[in-house]
Amino acid sequence: MQKQNIIYNTFFTTLILLFFFFEFTFAQEKPNIIFIMADDLGYGEVGAYGQLLIQTPNIDRLSSRGIQFSDYYSGAAVCAPARSVLMTGLHTGHTRIRGNFGKGGVIGLAGKKGRVPLREEDLTIAEVLQNVGYRTGMIGKWGLGEPNTTGEPNKKGFDYFYGFYNQRRAHSYYPEYLWENTHKVMLFGNEKEQNHQYTHSLFADKAINFIDRNHQTPFFLYLPVCIPHSRYELPDNGIYTHKKGWTKFQKKYAAMITRLDETVGRIVSRLEALGIDDNTYIFFTSDNGPAEIFGEWEKFNSNGVFRGMKRDPYEGGIRVPFVVYHPKKIAAGTTSDQVGYFADFFPTVMELIGEPIENKFDGNSIAGVIHGNRKSIERQPLYWEFYEKKGWRATRFGRWKAIQNNMHLGDQGPIEVYDLYRDPGEAFDLSQSHPHLVDQAKKIFDTASLPSEHYFWNYQQIGENEVYDN
Repeated sequence: MQKQNIIYNTFFTTLILLFFFFEFTFAQEKPNIIFIMADDLGYGEVGAYGQLLIQTPNIDRLSSRGIQFSDYYSGAAVCAPARSVLMTGLHTGHTRIRGNFGKGGVIGLAGKKGRVPLREEDLTIAEVLQNVGYRTGMIGKWGLGEPNTTGEPNKKGFDYFYGFYNQRRAHSYYPEYLWENTHKVMLFGNEKEQNHQYTHSLFADKAINFIDRNHQTPFFLYLPVCIPHSRYELPDNGIYTHKKGWTKFQKKYAAMITRLDETVGRIVSRLEALGIDDNTYIFFTSDNGPAEIFGEWEKFNSNGVFRGMKRDPYEGGIRVPFVVYHPKKIAAGTTSDQVGYFADFFPTVMELIGEPIENKFDGNSIAGVIHGNRKSIERQPLYWEFYEKKGWRATRFGRWKAIQNNMHLGDQGPIEVYDLYRDPGEAFDLSQSHPHLVDQAKKIFDTASLPSEHYFWNYQQIGENEVYDN
């Protein structure tokens, strides 16, 4: 009997050890995913993309040690729909949230109606990662659901949330409170517009803390910071304080971007100190093109050669920097002209972690391109639709870009066509000389969008003050 008990005990001990072994192996094999997203950062506002005046050494180092994409796009020209595309893998003709506000949306924390939340049936990448064993954290600006709605971050796959529910409240860097999960956290010292607790510094600290708490398990950290979105405020101008010939505003703007860069450096250093950098993918991008900075943005050549800015259908409004870093799996100094955008992130991560998923996405996995074992992919056309500025829609297919403006008047308006290989600045409309491309664009436009109960072309033309204050 004693011998039998010994056998049973040995058996169960072995099972327990095997269980912990496989748990440990899972934790070691599944890569960590960190997605850092700036807010209103232009294509040309980091050194790796041609910036000469603003210092971004840490982002540049990520680029030089990873892969840098030249033809990468946000999912939208403003923040809320861009985030919806990123989280769901569906473009703005399919995703739930297609604008900063829509018909039937709730009244947000900033007092404006029309904040459309994600619903229970809207699957996010965080939900999938959570279900396969990842610890998930979202720190920064959410914009996909107000408190007590179906779109709260904690209801959409995030174990931990710290930041702003509402993108309009995120315009202040010294708010009276932030949210931690579903609890309001008062920021003492920020009452009555006193400026003691700077949100970006809090976000950076919370990001480091999340990594520290979860570094022994696979984790997904989504870090959509608010910098360099307005209001343009920060504790000090740092290295730009005594720049001669710079306006006060230019110093602030540059200092905000460099402060973001310092946060990127802190995160990389922490990963290295914990010994998990070689099992972590870091993605860096911006949610859309730069805002028009009171006529002063030209100093920084924020868009490079591209036309337009935030809210525009042209390249300056939607083309963004995009860098991916992994010290072991991505060759240093790689560049790619693979066309990609936010809808690719969901299927890409699924391939990176080796998890099959049956969902249909509007994006493609670019994991093979990132790893250098696939130079390019044959992809479906990229598509955008936008309901402000009288409404517009756009598509990129191959080297061609098609744009249709003034959608509030109907869908019969002229379609512009540009050859982005020869004319990246979109100066020469080829619609008259290439009618077959116009026809091709029409076919894409006719099938790309499903009707929405919240967004349609005539609804959002309600006055610039309400539209542009989002």
